[in-house]
Amino acid sequence: MKSKSTSPQQYINSLPPGRKAAMAELRKVILNNLPPGFSEEMNYGMVGYVVPHSLYPKGYHCNPKQPLPFMCIASQKNFIALYHMGIYADKKLLEWFTVEYPKYSKTKLDMGKSCIRFKKVDNIPFKLVGELAAKMTPGDWISLYEIQLKK
Repeated sequence: MKSKSTSPQQYINSLPPGRKAAMAELRKVILNNLPPGFSEEMNYGMVGYVVPHSLYPKGYHCNPKQPLPFMCIASQKNFIALYHMGIYADKKLLEWFTVEYPKYSKTKLDMGKSCIRFKKVDNIPFKLVGELAAKMTPGDWISLYEIQLKK
């Protein structure tokens, strides 16, 4: 569900009450833990955290006019989604997350390649999401991204 919101706050304000508080908390946890250098913006109709062109002028290889995406959060039809490109690209980070997840949540991990789905807002492991957000700097992500591009 792509949003036409022009700012992260406008996006959150547009959500139904049952999702608004959880998305606001998810945004707050990410902003409080994300290493310096990432920028928050609307990205692909979601709240996105990107490496801005000022740090990575090449931009995203699929569309160099876009900054390099790193994380996004979105309220989808049946769940809240956290998209984390680092989990998709870094096997060690994925392994860490899958081992840690049961320590923070009683629900089974529902995950695709880079998408973590939270079907119930009460089951979002905010502390773990904060730890995940803190694990990779913009420089780390750029290096990993460029290695993946060469493959």
